[in-house]
Amino acid sequence: MATLSFERKYRIRGGTLVGGDLFDFWVGPFYVGFFGVTTLFFALLGTALILWGAAIGGTWNVWQINIAPPDLKYGLAFAPLAEGGLWQLITVCAIGAFGSWALREVEICRKLGMGLHVPVAFSFAIFAYVTLVVIRPVLMGAWGHGFPYGILSHLDWVSNTGYQYLHFHYNPAHMLAITFFFTTCLALSLHGALVLSATNPKAGETVKAPEHEDTFFRDTIGYSIGTLGIHRLGLFLALSAVFWSAVCIVISGPFWTRGWPEWWGWWLNLPIWH
Repeated sequence: MATLSFERKYRIRGGTLVGGDLFDFWVGPFYVGFFGVTTLFFALLGTALILWGAAIGGTWNVWQINIAPPDLKYGLAFAPLAEGGLWQLITVCAIGAFGSWALREVEICRKLGMGLHVPVAFSFAIFAYVTLVVIRPVLMGAWGHGFPYGILSHLDWVSNTGYQYLHFHYNPAHMLAITFFFTTCLALSLHGALVLSATNPKAGETVKAPEHEDTFFRDTIGYSIGTLGIHRLGLFLALSAVFWSAVCIVISGPFWTRGWPEWWGWWLNLPIWH
């Protein structure tokens, strides 16, 4: 891969958060850094532990491999490796790898003089994961409330957790999360279609300017958010979807233990219905 003309200007020492110049180098197009090393360490260790768990689990069927959290009887204590301890170590590795990757993104942004929007956005995804495997289990008093690592076992966990609250779609935070997810897809598809329609003209035609894109939406719905505004809106919608996804699960159990349809009793008791 050819080095871009400006890359020589920023491929210099400095801008690191930890480690100084020790790992401040590139391997081909990839920046390493201290957190690149820790990302690799945690990712390889976590993968090895998953393979270990699969080996002692009795199946190599990728659909059926299951690394389950400890039994509820262990509470928040460390469990034996074969009884959930592997799940605990894999969780530590996952958090270490995800967090290291985000901090590596911070170092790259610092070198390029960019804002920290990308690592901040990625941190929301980390927050959602940590909510599921750390925050909610701690609030409920046992690591066993975390989700298992496996394809079918994870889907079973999602289904069983939803049925514990009768109808999870009545969870108001879940409603918000799904709304933001769908709206994110709508905004991204509209934005992608608009840019392609303006910058991918037919043979013999010229590429259209952003003014054409703004005019299209003004003519269509009466308002255009603009080229910068659409990216701000897209970031807000996506982060909101992830945030409310985390909220919808963390309030289920620690703060609400009955069926979610019961929560809407206040709505049915409003005076306007009587």
